[in-house]
Amino acid sequence: MALAEAPGSLGRAGRAPFRARLLSLGSVPPPALILLGIISLQVGAGFAKHLFDRLPPSAVVTMRLLTSAIVLGFLARKALRGVLRDHSRSSLAVAAGFGLTLALMNFSIYQSFARIPLGVAVTIEFLGPLLVSIVASRRPRDLLWVVLAGAGVVMLARGGGALDPAGIGFALLAGACWAAYIMLSAATGRRFSGSTGLALASIVGTAAILPLGVASAGTALLDPRLVLIGLGVGLLSSVIPYSLELEALRRMSTRVFGVLMSLEPAVAALVGVALLGEVLTLRQWVAIGCVIVACAGATLGGREPPPEAPEA
Repeated sequence: MALAEAPGSLGRAGRAPFRARLLSLGSVPPPALILLGIISLQVGAGFAKHLFDRLPPSAVVTMRLLTSAIVLGFLARKALRGVLRDHSRSSLAVAAGFGLTLALMNFSIYQSFARIPLGVAVTIEFLGPLLVSIVASRRPRDLLWVVLAGAGVVMLARGGGALDPAGIGFALLAGACWAAYIMLSAATGRRFSGSTGLALASIVGTAAILPLGVASAGTALLDPRLVLIGLGVGLLSSVIPYSLELEALRRMSTRVFGVLMSLEPAVAALVGVALLGEVLTLRQWVAIGCVIVACAGATLGGREPPPEAPEA
């Protein structure tokens, strides 16, 4: 999405096109946008984990989702005014299910972050989209990627230091939610134009998690410094990555997008080392590599789905 779309002043008409190109995301190569989005997402996760000493994970998730809902709701405010009138109950139910899945996915992965290293949690979570990719492909040889990813997760769970079983369980739940998120995201996109469906889902997800976040944090949510950091986490973890990915997907295939997204576990592990001091063993790095290769291989072997027009 362009950052500078407004016309320049009449007295500087000659300079405006150059400045627009300079400030536009359209001038950035799509792979760079994806990488920047991944880094932003994982740095946001690192800052979120820093907050866990002061706020429970459910409160941090609440601030992340609230930030996303406010920004996306503002951008889609005109469409949202008539969303109940212009869409069927089934379409609204799909968007609501999408929002509840979004909330549970974020809640689960933050609970996992609180118990196990960032890179390990994200690697296990990636089993969700990997499963969706393999099921969509239906090729027997893709079972090799399942075996490789499974071997990686077993290596993570059984070697290189003790891991909290609850942390692994929450990461697996987040992965299952991510698989559901992918399917519900596509279904929502077919029923709502633009970012309206995502904005509606974000509002529903925020409303669902808000009571838990407020109850668990109490008066800590009144601390301006914590709130400011929480809003920053929301921007880094949701708003910025979504904007960058949306622009990249306009200029690249979903297959290449999926391969690049496979780098996310490695970036998460590096952010864990840099921001949190979560040093991983060689065995854990090899395990993460196995899951990355499996995700990239499954994505390369998948078929591009035909584009579908939105429906009311």
